[in-house]
Amino acid sequence: MSRFSKTLIALMVAGVTTSAVAFDRFPGIGREATPAEVQAWDIDVRPDFVGLPKGRGDVDTGMELWEAQCASCHGVFGESNEVFTPLVGGTTAKDIETGRVAALINDSFPQRTTLMKVPTLSTLFDYIQRAMPWTAPKSLSPDDVYALLAYMLNLGDIVPADFELSDENIREVQARMPNRNGMTTDHGMWPGAPASKGGIGNGGVPDVNNLACMKDCKTEVVIASALPEYAQDAHGNLAEQNRPVGQTRGKATVPAGTTQEAAGAPSAAAAVMALANGKGCMACHGVANKIVGPGYNEIAEKYQGQTDAEAKLIGKVKNGGQGVWGAVPMPPQGHVQDEEIKQLVQWILEGAKAQ
Repeated sequence: MSRFSKTLIALMVAGVTTSAVAFDRFPGIGREATPAEVQAWDIDVRPDFVGLPKGRGDVDTGMELWEAQCASCHGVFGESNEVFTPLVGGTTAKDIETGRVAALINDSFPQRTTLMKVPTLSTLFDYIQRAMPWTAPKSLSPDDVYALLAYMLNLGDIVPADFELSDENIREVQARMPNRNGMTTDHGMWPGAPASKGGIGNGGVPDVNNLACMKDCKTEVVIASALPEYAQDAHGNLAEQNRPVGQTRGKATVPAGTTQEAAGAPSAAAAVMALANGKGCMACHGVANKIVGPGYNEIAEKYQGQTDAEAKLIGKVKNGGQGVWGAVPMPPQGHVQDEEIKQLVQWILEGAKAQ
């Protein structure tokens, strides 16, 4: 963590606005953050292993923890592609020797796994410690993280089955990472002096040269083709099928023969579907198809005729759960208000209609 970040966190913990850089500007307001308060935030582990906590964990312990905490999303052997891309696979003994993963170049493996890509062991430790397990981040002790990482490394044949990973030997294991030589800072995106002079970049030399002529530019855009009006809603409302990021937004389309003005305000069903999109529900559930969790049509069918269906589903959404639809857990949706949860559940039980 940078000195600026630590200062900023100290100010936030102390209750001082970020515009204040010295406590004497506002006498009597705030206090300095205690070392324990700063330490609670300062948990990052750098590539040079600064910030690495003391601890140790062996492969066998990691296997037990993995099956309890990780297998539901990543598979028992880190091979699952059900929720996330596989963590393990695609590396060879030759890759461990050279530090360059050949499959990244020759496409001999069907997809890229974590162990194929990541060059630094600290990245794996830091991420597991900070963000895992998905349903309870930061709940693992340092010893747990060492054990889980030891098991994952054993799956990739980087360490043997009887290995114990610790803060004392992790640098030796770093020297066996399959893609440890696959990352370069010799380009203009990294600031500072070149590596030959103790820096991490190339001295600020741009990666590309701007040779655009900047003359005889077109003064207007000519649209050469477009989707006909009658076909614009053939696959539903395009506006609801685009992520709310970037510059481009999907055009709001309505049933053929209906103008946008005639469509008026969105229906109650459309409003709840927009809520489901906005709260991230549609990332894991389709209306008529399973994604990570079941499709809403499956849920409506399963609970059809049950008088307590609404209360059951409200509890599931609010508190999370596992086992009804398989091993993949659904985390608690604490960011959704109670009234919003009720609207979503009622909409699902009524068939999750788009309009």
